[in-house]
Amino acid sequence: MVLHRATKNYRWGYGYVILAALLWALSATASKYLFNHGLSPFQLVQLRVTVCAVMLFVWLGFHCPTLLRISLSDIPYFLVLGVFGMAGVQFFYLFAISKIHVAAAILLEYLAPVFIALYTVVFAREKLSHYVIAAIISAVFGCYLVVGAYNLDILSMNRAGILAGIGAAITFAWYSVHGEYGMRRYNPWTVLFYAVLFASIVWNILHPPLKAFMHHYSFVTWIWIVYIGSMGTILPFGFYYEGINLIRSTRASITATLEPIIASLVSYLFLNEIMTPLQMMGGVLVIASIILLQLKQEIDEKSPSVMRSQKVKNDVQ
Repeated sequence: MVLHRATKNYRWGYGYVILAALLWALSATASKYLFNHGLSPFQLVQLRVTVCAVMLFVWLGFHCPTLLRISLSDIPYFLVLGVFGMAGVQFFYLFAISKIHVAAAILLEYLAPVFIALYTVVFAREKLSHYVIAAIISAVFGCYLVVGAYNLDILSMNRAGILAGIGAAITFAWYSVHGEYGMRRYNPWTVLFYAVLFASIVWNILHPPLKAFMHHYSFVTWIWIVYIGSMGTILPFGFYYEGINLIRSTRASITATLEPIIASLVSYLFLNEIMTPLQMMGGVLVIASIILLQLKQEIDEKSPSVMRSQKVKNDVQ
């Protein structure tokens, strides 16, 4: 029964990640706007994770307080996830787009599927099927074309920005894999909340507590800050974890490479930017990689949703 339900619902996992990619694509432009109006990456990370933690706590507290309950023995796990996952990916990505082109930063971050694949094979000792490997190659190369990286002299860009982009890929991969592990026991929104909570605590220690809130911002700037904390953080990261919950981190990270395609499409439709044939070809490759993943979708007994359902079933028996 559990496996049948997983087979029926796994396509929702791709839908969740596509929604996450859409929201991330829209928030990248908002972040660049705030950088251009004087905010530093340190300020924006502190604002983003703190606003996100407070809003998510209020929402869960009112609608489903049981999701706030965790075992005290799992606090170290959530601390590591928050510090090296959520806080890390937030800082490295925002720092990268403050130093180099957004396109280059996105390309570097979406090397994450490669790092996840390496972790899966080397450390988790799981075998990746040929079609998953093909999907990873297709998605990464498609991102390269979509962002027009062939026109970018990446090696001549700010080195700190390049390293930050690679750091974003590594921490995003860690956030995905380590988050998947936690979802074997907890609901995705529980994992997300405590990751954000510990990330906000750390960033209010590294950066003087609430210092970013003490600056004078215009009304429009505050709107963008709240937007990034909610629509650019809570929802996309929540949807991304819902996706991992159903299709696991490897497939979810490949599907998330739709973000640069969506960003390019938005720019084409609303900003009158031109999409070259190579960019269109890259979009086709990324979409093809996602379709490829679904053509031969197997029941994965290690997906968090299946493992939690099986645990509940065993506890009842």
